[in-house]
Amino acid sequence: MKIGIAGCGGIGSNVAVNLVRSGVKQIKIVDFDRVEASNLNRQFYFKDQIGCPKVEMLATNLKRIDPGLALETLLLKLDASNLGPTFADCGLVVEGFDGQVHKKLLLEAFADSQKPMVSASGIAGHSMEEISIRQMGNCVIVGDFKTDCRQARLYAHKVSAVAAMMADIVLEKGGYYA
Repeated sequence: MKIGIAGCGGIGSNVAVNLVRSGVKQIKIVDFDRVEASNLNRQFYFKDQIGCPKVEMLATNLKRIDPGLALETLLLKLDASNLGPTFADCGLVVEGFDGQVHKKLLLEAFADSQKPMVSASGIAGHSMEEISIRQMGNCVIVGDFKTDCRQARLYAHKVSAVAAMMADIVLEKGGYYA
C-alpha cells in the first residue's frame, strides 16, 4: 500500500522516517516549503539542507535509510482543488500540515471516502501527559487537542512522540503488522 504524506515538516518528516525504518516500501510525499534553520530542532533535515525543498531533502534522507524505497515526491502547494487527485493512488493519507485551514481541507477532501487518514492536533508545548488518540469518521487524530504552535513552542520530544504514534496507526491500518 502506498502511503501519502501531506506536508513534510515536523509531523510529516518524522512519520516518514518511522515508516521507512519499519519497512514501508511505498510513500508519496508532498510539500512546497523549503528547509529553514528553525526546522532543525524537530524535523528530519540537516544544516547543509537549509534553503532546499523539503520534499527533495526528505527523499535524500529517506533513501539513505532504504535505497530501495519506492518514493514519489511532489513539490506542490496543496489546496482544495488538488488534494483529492494528488492522493487518489494512496491507500492511506497522513496529514502533516502546520495550519488548521489546510488540515480541515484535507479532512474534507476525504471525509466521504473510505480512505483512512491520520492527523495531528495539539503538538506544541513540552507536556506529553495529555496526548491521546481520537477517531472521527475515517480519520484518527493524535495529540493533546489543545496546545497550538501559535501559543507554545514546538519541542522535538513531543513532535516525535506524536509522529511515532501516528506511524503506529498507519502501520496497523495498512496491515503491516499482519
